[in-house]
Amino acid sequence: MTVDTAAAPVRAIKLPALTTLPVVTALPVVTALRPITLPAPASALMTGCVPVHALLDAESPRLAGVDQDHVRLLAGLETELPPIVVHRSTLRVIDGMHRLHAARLRGRESIAVRWFDGTRPEAFLLAVEANNRHGLPLTLSDRRESARRILRAWPEWSDRAVAAKVGLSGKTVGVLRRTAAENGEAAAPGELPAARVGCDGRARPLNATEGRLRAMDYLAVRPEASLREIARSAGISVETARDVRDRLGRGEGPLPGSGAGARTGAAGARGPGGRTGVRAPAPDGEGAARRPDRAALDLPLVLDSLKRDPTLKYSDEGRAMIRWLEARMIREGESGVVLRAPDHQAPKIAAMARACAAHWAEIAAELEHRGARSATEEN
Repeated sequence: MTVDTAAAPVRAIKLPALTTLPVVTALPVVTALRPITLPAPASALMTGCVPVHALLDAESPRLAGVDQDHVRLLAGLETELPPIVVHRSTLRVIDGMHRLHAARLRGRESIAVRWFDGTRPEAFLLAVEANNRHGLPLTLSDRRESARRILRAWPEWSDRAVAAKVGLSGKTVGVLRRTAAENGEAAAPGELPAARVGCDGRARPLNATEGRLRAMDYLAVRPEASLREIARSAGISVETARDVRDRLGRGEGPLPGSGAGARTGAAGARGPGGRTGVRAPAPDGEGAARRPDRAALDLPLVLDSLKRDPTLKYSDEGRAMIRWLEARMIREGESGVVLRAPDHQAPKIAAMARACAAHWAEIAAELEHRGARSATEEN
């Protein structure tokens, strides 16, 4: 039997309009999806009845599928159940699979529906929200898998924004995002969004280093620009813009810990091709930059010993840590890939290297402190 979805008065469940955030120079336009909510009252959205055999099963967030005990419980109720929500373009159930199965168990030929117009990812998101609001609760595994699907569909959403949809903590969503990236399930680095959209719909840049470098470039062209103008152009906060401007005024680099000896064209020299950049540190008398002694530590040997440690080898967190370390370890000869960079980009890459080194120094200090404290307690 063919269902005529255009027949009779039909009122669609519409998504709120997508809100486009203000465009930030050098950042892609990020579109924030507002929470999908069903208008009330429900009776105002009823569209009549649809044959139960014409409806398709949902792309449900429930990994275990339909709970037959719950279906029998609903089928035994004497009260009329609320209408189910159906994706108009596919006739696939979004919310109400247990009610649909209960209607079939009762021998009903038709069921009341509300129509939803939107994409399949939006339909799944609505199913997750609806199941979190009422009915049989989603299990922890259901919510985790739902978070993974939402992260694949909207990688620009913040951890807290996704967590609010699925009923998890922001930290748990962050772990799921990192695990997906480590397992190659996330988008390639070049395809990742440059900003994250929070629960408030505002976009915030992911990489503070890139924002500071954009501010440096903007100041080189417009040294008289106001702090708000710099912040808006670079996609950073006003306070960060102030810090970058103050650092450049002191002859330092734009990044914390970059030290003196780095100036921009707004206050000093211009790089090749007229482009303003951070000046590299002066070499020593031998014509080569000073380098720390790395020969005392055999990095591959240390990594191999970590891989053999049972406390790391047989735990998900331990294996993830080893993969993280292995991906960030610089092996002999690999630095040549970076050292062959074009001269006009060398200052930026140098600033990134210094920022990474500063992060590693903080990690090393914390780990050394923990190791010393543990040794003291054992003694």
